Amino acid sequence: MLTSYSSYGRINCRLELVKEGSFMSLKEYTKKLKLSIPAIYLCLKDKDTPLIAKFFATITVGYALSPIDLIPDFIPILGYLDDMIVLPLLSMITLKLIPKEIYKHNYKEAESIWINGKPKKWYYAIPIVLIWIIILWCIIKNFI
Repeated sequence: MLTSYSSYGRINCRLELVKEGSFMSLKEYTKKLKLSIPAIYLCLKDKDTPLIAKFFATITVGYALSPIDLIPDFIPILGYLDDMIVLPLLSMITLKLIPKEIYKHNYKEAESIWINGKPKKWYYAIPIVLIWIIILWCIIKNFI
């Protein structure tokens, strides 16, 4: 079952935090999150995914792949806490907007992505590298 409810019972998310009456271990939670990000990416490419879901999927995948965080990871505890809160929150919002059948199909496909190891598509790093180049250029331009 991939459902979790907020304290008010109104928000219905497909990323479960409780498993069989007990809290999911951190290892299980990160494994599920590790599969949900590629599934969200595949939903982004799916033509049947609604436009608003594609918008949030772009933000979620971009944040997951980007080395730029709200709080840098080298700051003890807070750096990783940022990733433990922001990324799951973005995932939950995105998963709420994606129809269940589309997500289930892409989740199954995402499971098979990792069978042969990590995908080796280096060109996905191009936008991130370009963002860093623009940031560095702006910093250098302001100091010169």
